Amino acid sequence: MRENLPSTSWLVFSNFRSQEKLRLFCFPYAGGGASIFRNWAAHLPAEVELCAIQLPGRGHRLMEPCFSQLTPLVHTLADILLPHLEQPFAFFGHSMGALISFELTRHLNKQFHICPSQLFVSGHGAPQLPRLSPPIHNLPDEKFCEELRRLNGTPEEILEQPEIVQLLLPCLRADFAMCETYCYLADSPLTCPVTAFGGLQDQEVSREQIEGWNTQTNAPFLLKMLPGNHFFLHTSEPLFLQMLSQELHRLI
Repeated sequence: MRENLPSTSWLVFSNFRSQEKLRLFCFPYAGGGASIFRNWAAHLPAEVELCAIQLPGRGHRLMEPCFSQLTPLVHTLADILLPHLEQPFAFFGHSMGALISFELTRHLNKQFHICPSQLFVSGHGAPQLPRLSPPIHNLPDEKFCEELRRLNGTPEEILEQPEIVQLLLPCLRADFAMCETYCYLADSPLTCPVTAFGGLQDQEVSREQIEGWNTQTNAPFLLKMLPGNHFFLHTSEPLFLQMLSQELHRLI
């Protein structure tokens, strides 16, 4: 944890580097917490400081109520992050995190005239495209868990333990509700570059849906596809972190 910045329950600074030139804020997928980024810092450029976002309802915030709508979360995050945006920064978000980081970028730009040096979105189709999958957040527990199995994002050993499942379900339902009730509103394109990552075997998000992010910026856009399903950032982690590091090097 970084010592010369005030820590909050929302932010986990995983490394402190005196030569820091860029701060990378990372936003998790549905049900995920700051811990999914714990191994990244060692693989990032020496000039990059990693800051993972810990949302309510998971990790050390397990007992806190979750957000089930995106706009209140974005406004809260803006207030939390503002004191930490005094230097160049970038956003990364996977799946739900991509949606959060995108709307947060738009909000910061419109309300505070602040913009990240780069937006990295991963595992989520462009926000202006219609959602193709039916909503699942209101399904009965058994059906909801079946969908979680199909998505391969929750380990089977966890889904086989009813007590743990009951602890996790409120957070997962709230996260899915936030994504499934999201309503895109057209606005001016972003002024920062956007890099979009996708999985070649992702059955949830196609290459075309990932490529649709190119209309969300007036700055350069880059598409990168990796081997793997929706959670390629884990199954292809070494290759993914190599690609991310290359992009961060260019920024620095």
